[in-house]
Amino acid sequence: MPRRHMHVTDAADAPLRAALRELRGQLEIPDHFPPTAQAEAESAARAPRIPAGDGAVATEHTLEDATDLPLFTIDPPGSRDLDQALFLSRRSGPPGSGTGGGGFRVHYAIADVASFVTPGGALDAEAHHRVTTLYFPDERVPLHPPVLSEGAASLLPDQDRPAVLWQLDLDPHGELTDVSVRRALVRSRARLDYAGVQRVLDDKTAEEPLALLRDIGLLREGLEIARGGISLSVPEQHIIELEHTGHYTLEYRAPLPAYGWNAQISLLTGMAAAELMLASGTGILRTLPSPKLSTSPPSSRLRSNRGDPHDQGESPSRIGSVARLRITARALGVDWPHHTSYAALIRSLDPSRATHAAFLQECTALLRGACYTVFDGTPPQPSETVHAAVAAPYAHATAPLRRLVDRYTSELCLAASAGEEPADWVRAALPALSREMELGAQRAHHIERACVDLVEAAVLRDRVGEVFEGLIVDIQEQDPTQGTIHLYDPAVIGHVETTPDGPPLSLGHPLRVRLTAANPGHEPVHFTPA
Repeated sequence: MPRRHMHVTDAADAPLRAALRELRGQLEIPDHFPPTAQAEAESAARAPRIPAGDGAVATEHTLEDATDLPLFTIDPPGSRDLDQALFLSRRSGPPGSGTGGGGFRVHYAIADVASFVTPGGALDAEAHHRVTTLYFPDERVPLHPPVLSEGAASLLPDQDRPAVLWQLDLDPHGELTDVSVRRALVRSRARLDYAGVQRVLDDKTAEEPLALLRDIGLLREGLEIARGGISLSVPEQHIIELEHTGHYTLEYRAPLPAYGWNAQISLLTGMAAAELMLASGTGILRTLPSPKLSTSPPSSRLRSNRGDPHDQGESPSRIGSVARLRITARALGVDWPHHTSYAALIRSLDPSRATHAAFLQECTALLRGACYTVFDGTPPQPSETVHAAVAAPYAHATAPLRRLVDRYTSELCLAASAGEEPADWVRAALPALSREMELGAQRAHHIERACVDLVEAAVLRDRVGEVFEGLIVDIQEQDPTQGTIHLYDPAVIGHVETTPDGPPLSLGHPLRVRLTAANPGHEPVHFTPA
């Protein structure tokens, strides 16, 4: 899923939309599926082939019938690629313990993509080529053909669908006590959106299965804090055209609390998936080394990663990333005392404030060291299994319509829960899957970076020659006359360069700069000292 959520809603013939279409052409983003893959998808949509173990194939008629579960989905308005549906209930406790004294039960249905994609087929090959759904501010480029991702495989309401059905039992404090995974036929009863869910939760008119979203979400958030995890509440960045003039401004929209509570259910499932795979000895985890959150002042020189879309590793250092964030916080007026931890700072921010929203966007830089860890036979050492932001082992498990690896996670967890060996096609794909996912993540980051550059140029296009105030947040290691500046207003980041024989830039220092270039789709924003 994208780290920076950007959305544009202007007319199809507006300048920014045209520039985005041109960008997709430049990046050679596919606008259709190969005929053989499309044909396979259409055939599978009519007659899914449901894996039944030992290479056998079942049908929807032989699946366990779980259509009595009144599942519901929660997604942005208009979404049709629905990966997850849930139903929440209370478990009865011992006599005298009171209502709900036994904790909670989460039923979580995940789209069963393996029932529609034949291993080794043309559709499978195309999914391994695409790896992930690609997100642009105006549209998305899907991992699977819409006939599946927005049709037969999607958990749309009032439709029977094959699914991977998780049952997660929690104690009264929200801790996971038991988990099982099985294939089943499910039927979602309602397609809800976050604003509607938040409204009925706030006015206390939600029925219990939905009201429990807040209760369980809050408990899980508390447990996350206790274990040292961090959930970034990254606002969506809307690009607004001013009265159809071709002039744009940026507006941040903070995610609703219901979004975070729903995300906690997904996070819970990803953590359960990781533990199942670790116990079975075969799996693929999403891991992230712990950043060294130094409280000392940042070093005087950092290399900018902004210009290198393929730089997803630790260079120059994780310390550099945190130091850069401290400088960015200064640029945006975000108070970050040296005695305050990164986790405590994140929890103190208000995503509805523009400066805090901009800072949260930049915090996604600390996720760049994330990778996929594959194991088969011998689980990795505990220190090699943790995702630092989750503060626990974690796996991508809940978005198989939009992310390749989740299909394999589902199959591995189904086998682990049943005490069986994974299917041969799953095990055979694992050695290459980590690299495929990492290359896909690099490509998505490259696209995201290009979109940000384009949008920032669109916002400043008519202000070339103006002078702005900002703070130097990066300096190129080999040439200190070049670096990156974060403007105070608008919250735009751009390249700044002095003359070749000019004075070096000073990291972390304020600077007045003049905008010299901003050409959407052709040239990102560029500044020189004023």
